Order: sequence, then structure tokens, then C-alpha cells
Amino acid sequence: MKIAVILVSGGMDSCVTVASAIAHGYKPAFLHINYGQRTESRELMAFNEIADHYQVNKKLVVNISHLSDIGASCLTDESIQVPNADLESDDIPISYVPFRNANILAAATSWAEVLGAKAIYVGAVEEDSSGYPDCRRSFFDAFEQTIDTGTKPGTQIKIITPLINLSKKEIVEKGIALNAPLHLTWSCYKNEDVPCGECDSCYLRARGFEQAGVRDPILS
Repeated sequence: MKIAVILVSGGMDSCVTVASAIAHGYKPAFLHINYGQRTESRELMAFNEIADHYQVNKKLVVNISHLSDIGASCLTDESIQVPNADLESDDIPISYVPFRNANILAAATSWAEVLGAKAIYVGAVEEDSSGYPDCRRSFFDAFEQTIDTGTKPGTQIKIITPLINLSKKEIVEKGIALNAPLHLTWSCYKNEDVPCGECDSCYLRARGFEQAGVRDPILS
């Protein structure tokens, strides 16, 4: 059975990405990254619960805390306040972690090459990544070229982004259709107990469930 390394943050998008990879016939290998983010513990908990749900025995947690040391993002620097959602802005948001996805994909590629995996699945979504230069499909296409250049001859690893062009409403609907365990996911940038409901991630998630006409299962 072909293997895919799946980047599983513990958020809704990564959870639906897992369900998509399994539906595509891949055996999942779960990769989670701790990079000093505010909600690191809660995201790790979600990752483990999703792994347990799918009975995944290949899982790896990698710490790249240098991204926290580098800072410059409200996700990794406690001195920078997490702002309320502002989806109309065309500026790069302060939640952008400089070149994070390249760091993550480097780790994913190393593991994928060792496992003989044919794909890396990433739950990137352009709707909620406007201003995030490392969340565009063009970035992933460029990184595929890096993989081809920098791995052993015969290694063929594709970066698959099944949600890249979907809206949050469509992601919710896809997750329900694939029976993804959305109740186990965590999206908030700020809190680890109760979603703040104010950050970009919370707002987009709430809007997606509302437009899909479905109650978010993590809300009491």
C-alpha cells in the first residue's frame, strides 16, 4: 500500500486532509511540528487524538523551536498580540511565521524519503492564507522541484494539497462527507481551553460551519 506523509497540525484543515489521503488510497504516516506556537500543547493533543481515531501507527513529532527563537509572528512571540480577524487586509498578517512551511516540508521530505512515501499531504488553503507566501500552490510546486533536485535518484515525492482551492464551507462539507473527526480538531491561534472566536482562524472556522448550516462540534 502506498504511503503518504501527512502534515497534521490538529486543525480542521489537516484533519480533512487526512481523510482525503485515506480516501485516495494512501496509508498515512502522521507528522506533527512543534515550533513554539502559543497553542502547542493543545495542537499536539488534537494530533494524538486524530491519530488514535485513525489507528495510525506511524507518527512523528518534530520540534523546530528555532522558529520561536526567530520570532516576528504573533503565533510564536508572546509580546505580539494576536489580532482580531481582518479578512479584508491585503497585507501579510502578523500570524505569518517566516518561511515556516519550508522548514516543515524539509522535515517531511526527509521522513518521506526514508519511508519510501510517494506523497506529502498538506492542508494548505488559499482562502485563509491570503498574504501567506508559503501557502500558495506556486510555492508547493517550487518545493517539489527542490525535492526532485535534492533527494536520491529514483525518489518521487509529490506534494498534494487537496483543499487548496476550497472555501471553509466546502472543507466542512468535505469533512462531513468523508466522516472526518472534526470534533477532535483545534483551530484557535490564541487559547488552549476555549476558542477565542476572534482570531482569523476562529472566524474562518465559524463562518465555514455557519455557511454549511452545521454546528461546530467543538462548541458546547
